[in-house]
Amino acid sequence: MGLGAQMVAVAIGWQVYEIDRNPFHLGLVGLAEFLPLPLLALPAGHLADRLPRRLVFVGELALLMVVAVLLVVVTLAGASTLWPFLGLATVLGVASAIGSPASRALPPTLVPTEILAAALALRSTAVQGAVVVGPAIGGVLFAVRAELVYGASVLLFAAALVCVLALREPRVPRLRGDEAGLESVLQGIAFIRRTPVLLGAISLDLVAVLLGGAVALLPLFARDVLHVGPEGLGLLRSAPAVGALVAGILLTRRPLRKRVGRRLLVVVGVFGASMLVFGLSRSFALSLFALAVSGFADMISMNIRSTIVAMATPEELLGRVNAVEMVFISASNELGAFESGAAAALIGAVPAVVIGGGLTVVAALAWPLLFRELDHVDRFETLRPEAIPSLADP
Repeated sequence: MGLGAQMVAVAIGWQVYEIDRNPFHLGLVGLAEFLPLPLLALPAGHLADRLPRRLVFVGELALLMVVAVLLVVVTLAGASTLWPFLGLATVLGVASAIGSPASRALPPTLVPTEILAAALALRSTAVQGAVVVGPAIGGVLFAVRAELVYGASVLLFAAALVCVLALREPRVPRLRGDEAGLESVLQGIAFIRRTPVLLGAISLDLVAVLLGGAVALLPLFARDVLHVGPEGLGLLRSAPAVGALVAGILLTRRPLRKRVGRRLLVVVGVFGASMLVFGLSRSFALSLFALAVSGFADMISMNIRSTIVAMATPEELLGRVNAVEMVFISASNELGAFESGAAAALIGAVPAVVIGGGLTVVAALAWPLLFRELDHVDRFETLRPEAIPSLADP
């Protein structure tokens, strides 16, 4: 799934920028992917706590296959207008909103608690391995013939669907009195609000990637700043994943044991600094290095945040809490892509990336003052799910 998704992303980015060479259009694609989330994420999280999670995940994969087929049609028709890409980006957002809470809630139900942190690192390493290869393959296939990228993605999504259907998922416990209704849907928000460690970790990721992310502008940097073609764009998109893959291997072999809260703040600061370097760079090699460092730092941040969420959340609320986390993550990615495109159109791509990286460093310095509980987290094992009152209780 990750391999196919990254191949699709690199092809869409290049095609959209080719239409008018307008960075704002790259931001619009990110906005279109984000818009379904506020409407669908919370109900999807509730669905993930009531239905078999693997079947909900299968629904996401089926939608991805449909989008990839339609992208082949759009490409064969010339790909000369923006609106088909915006429409299909919206469908991608719908697929993510429906499937992500279920897929993200699966690992804690499949893996024993004592090895969960290492297992999450291993999962992320496998995903990042696909991300390393995906953009590079996508760039090469796009250079040969654009529709080849999307055709290959259809086959990859189909293979992922078969794999998910083969999973054996244990039965998820249900909260007493947990029936369909607004109060039940909003349980994830309520739980995060009363758990400062969760709120601090999730909101820090939102701020960091919203301000410091520059992935949406990579087609612009590839063409107009670094002067490389689609193959170079594929390498730029792969560079963060290379850094993330290295971090994932290290985390799998030596999981974090102490001062995980403080380390989260440090790696977010490193992420911001690497984005600042990338914005100022005119060297392709230095840009690749800066992006690799950003991926290394982001992987450690993601592992810490995911493990905190898994360890501090009751199993019967994992779908709903992951749905809220997904809204934060997607806001930082898709809405951050819109912010990057809009800022680049207003003040230029380089100032937008440099300012965003600097503000991310400032956020990492400020967060210990806002969320002391997060800063003081030492070991993952000390985190325990807070007791949840039954929805049937008065």
